[in-house]
Amino acid sequence: MEKSGADIQLELAIQPIPDGVLEEPKIQSSDLDINQIKRRENIQFAALCIPLFLAGYNDGSTGPLLPTIQKSYHVSFTVLSILFGFILGGVLNIWFTDRFGFGKTLVIGIVGYLGAFGQIIGYTLMIPKPPYPVFVIGFAINGFGLALQDAQANSFVTTMHGSNAKMNFLHGIYGCGALIAPLISTQFSKFNNWSLYYCTSLGLSVMTFCVLSIVFRFQRQEVLLVQNGHLQASHSEGDGNASKERNTFKQVLSLKAVHLLAIYLLVYVGVEVTLGGWIVTFIIDKRGGGHSSGYISAGFFGGLTCGRMVLHYINRFISEKNMVFVYAALCIALEITIWLVPSLVGNSISVSFIGFFLGPLYPTAMNLAGEIIPQKLLPGSIGWMAACGVAGSALLPVITGALANRFGIISLQPFLMVDMILMLGLWGLLRFMGRSQNDQKMPPIPPTVPEKTE
Repeated sequence: MEKSGADIQLELAIQPIPDGVLEEPKIQSSDLDINQIKRRENIQFAALCIPLFLAGYNDGSTGPLLPTIQKSYHVSFTVLSILFGFILGGVLNIWFTDRFGFGKTLVIGIVGYLGAFGQIIGYTLMIPKPPYPVFVIGFAINGFGLALQDAQANSFVTTMHGSNAKMNFLHGIYGCGALIAPLISTQFSKFNNWSLYYCTSLGLSVMTFCVLSIVFRFQRQEVLLVQNGHLQASHSEGDGNASKERNTFKQVLSLKAVHLLAIYLLVYVGVEVTLGGWIVTFIIDKRGGGHSSGYISAGFFGGLTCGRMVLHYINRFISEKNMVFVYAALCIALEITIWLVPSLVGNSISVSFIGFFLGPLYPTAMNLAGEIIPQKLLPGSIGWMAACGVAGSALLPVITGALANRFGIISLQPFLMVDMILMLGLWGLLRFMGRSQNDQKMPPIPPTVPEKTE
């Protein structure tokens, strides 16, 4: 059987590299069909948008359903906050990527692995409104699958042509899911059988599994990169899986930039999920809102979507990474108005604008990661960063629940303000680190060799 050009280049890519030879020789993209590459990348990108839509659909439904869940199960704010987030999927993404490869890990996010059967099983557990501990387990399994998908999708998009625009669009799709979900879940929150809402999520998860299986066919990321005209850093076949896994963990955890970005995303995702989830409870308790207050959550995620779609074009003319300071400062100012101005309409508008200015912050961080982290460590690094982001989506809402039990839900706004200020400081450190690394990449001036004297 005659081998295709992509297969021949892949065989060359995985050959052991002798000592002293440069590791990442370039593939001439002219040898490949450019139109075919673009078409393949567009199909892969469209497929990756589906799990991000489902992630937004999952996150956006929580806020409107939260008061109903609390009444249905008769639990306190602290116990209710256990529903948010699940860290294990993001942590295990590093190991899964090395062990099974990109395509298999991405689909594992739907099917589940090692006893966690993913979103299909998770939503199935949640539909019949089971006892609260079982309901929490369903949330945890969903979080496991979503964390894997989020890490894999983000790392793969950073390798695509036009990755900055695609990253903003990818997370704009997340916002679309989070926008649509409150419009539907608000209606279900009025009924006794509110848990039937998760039938819609189950249908989306089955569709996502089918699309990812067809498009990526369980292939490893380095195979896909070669097909798209790139060359992933190669590994010798004699290295052994165990040694390679330990080496990847060690290299990822040795990068200061990874940890700083991880802490930044922990705070950012925590702020996003806390505000989108608890704002409905705040509006009902402190601003006299009714069941329709769930639409305020839709306004927040609608602003998030618009911010990622619209502000990207503005950022093209201004430094995207410097504008983060402006957007974060505006979010803090709007948070102050929600805290101090007791107006239902005014607070609703402010929440939407906070979503608008928060929107670009996450994809901008992912774009920065693609610039300052070595490509061969990017999937594992984003896996660790996503793990910390998911941890933030669990940690900050739990802290919010504890504060609400102690001081009332009014404590939500000052707590979010402190988190946003912390996020602003972390971004300043990241920008300083990015500039330092760029300075180090400048080619050194060759030393002058003194002439020999006779």
